[in-house]
Amino acid sequence: MGTREDIVRAVAEGAEAGRTGQPPTACPYPRTSTLRTAWIKGYAPARRAREQDRAE
Repeated sequence: MGTREDIVRAVAEGAEAGRTGQPPTACPYPRTSTLRTAWIKGYAPARRAREQDRAE
């Protein structure tokens, strides 16, 4: 399990990946990692927002 700082960083990295249009496979963390979950929590809403912006 990552430290709080690691988790915050992973969320921010995921959000950046989502905003820049990277695929979900860009996640650098292994499937069993808590940091992967944090990355996805940042990625998913950022990706949805990007897709909505592009649709308008």
